[in-house]
Amino acid sequence: RCSGQPTAEGTYPAAPCKGRISVTKEDLACLGSGEFLNDVIIDFYLKYLVLEGVGGVVAQQTHVFSSFFYKQLSRRRSCFQSSPSPPPSDRHMRHQRVKTWTRHVDIFTKDFLFVPVNQEAHWFLVVVCFPGLETLQYEEFPIRTGEQMDASVWRSNLFHLLSAFKLSFCQDRTGPSFLLIKDSPEEVSHQRGADHLQSFGLMRTEHGGVVSVHCRPCILVMDSLKLSYHENVCRLLRDYLQVEWEVRRGKPRLFTPDTMKSSNCRVPQQDNSSDCGLYLLQYAESFLQNPIVHFELPVHLENWFPRQQMRKKREEIRRDLRHLITKQSDFLKYSDD
Repeated sequence: RCSGQPTAEGTYPAAPCKGRISVTKEDLACLGSGEFLNDVIIDFYLKYLVLEGVGGVVAQQTHVFSSFFYKQLSRRRSCFQSSPSPPPSDRHMRHQRVKTWTRHVDIFTKDFLFVPVNQEAHWFLVVVCFPGLETLQYEEFPIRTGEQMDASVWRSNLFHLLSAFKLSFCQDRTGPSFLLIKDSPEEVSHQRGADHLQSFGLMRTEHGGVVSVHCRPCILVMDSLKLSYHENVCRLLRDYLQVEWEVRRGKPRLFTPDTMKSSNCRVPQQDNSSDCGLYLLQYAESFLQNPIVHFELPVHLENWFPRQQMRKKREEIRRDLRHLITKQSDFLKYSDD
């Protein structure tokens, strides 16, 4: 626990938005050096990132669950009182606890679901990707006539090209997805190597000069310590999605380790015992700002952001929070006047 008295500071977002979060001085104290971030700061900053901190198509197609969601979903089943009817299945019982949490949103229309998880005082982020898809999806975009993608272009402008293609299909409402660049020239494969191309989501095909967008339904775990056991978390989330699909769509669909693969992402790691919450928030922010452009598992994100960026993260969150609280107070004062 952070020290300090629970004196109210403000709420976010401002009324009349739903799901407002109250922030106290005790919560702000959690942003001090060496302190563990609590659930209020986690929930505040995730909500802030999606609503206005980053914005754009990725944020619009992302749903953020409260930090209490997984805690409630994973709570141990209580003993049933004697009843003539058999108890519901475990997955249906767990879904009952959180069924109202998505009454205003159809999560299967979203591209990404952020689920903050705390296990044994350690935070990590789980991202459910494309929960509405039942299979891999491809969309093809022909290259403009006369456009040549030779080896020299790949070498000098690879990331620039990826970024340009990503922006072009974001505007087509497909959301940021796996960019699969298909190229026919033999020299590309020869000079870069097939394995190296695949690490960027690039593959050759007989249909040269075509860009495909590849969306994979999957569960990505982003853990800054790699100490937690994740398989049970992914299992409970698959069970939840299965029942939620039945409720929303009125038909069965199996969410299994084969149809909804899970994978531990290779992400930047913390170098102390207190920054797991900060890394969770940075993973979310980096995902929204610089989304994954291919889903070959495991996803390699070791250089997603520099470690020195984390040294100023606490002050950055504190500044954003205080700015929002001040802005809200000024608005209320203006309204009263």
